[in-house]
Amino acid sequence: MTIQTTTETWILACSTTQIPENGGACVLINDQQIAIFNFTRRGEWFATQNLCPHKQQMVLSRGMIGSSGDEPKVACPFHKKTFSLENGKCLSGDDYEIKTYPIKIEDEMVFISI
Repeated sequence: MTIQTTTETWILACSTTQIPENGGACVLINDQQIAIFNFTRRGEWFATQNLCPHKQQMVLSRGMIGSSGDEPKVACPFHKKTFSLENGKCLSGDDYEIKTYPIKIEDEMVFISI
């Protein structure tokens, strides 16, 4: 199901029950792997590309989430490069960046705008 608004197209990604609390999971939307994170401790949801740009591996959905001050972040499970879940910038001091996507929850369903 797709919902069209004036500025964004929202695509149904999954049910909220399919994403673990304080963790992530991967969904496939339009042939793109998208990592969805249910950051329960903060009461927030995030969506990013699943590809870690450091070693070009589809692993970010399995990364550890946490905070650096007020900045929510995800750490690649292999090499621990950390990325902001809000803007995608690398917080490890490297010149990498990940794509982030608008996300919303409605009626226990997760929608992403690509």
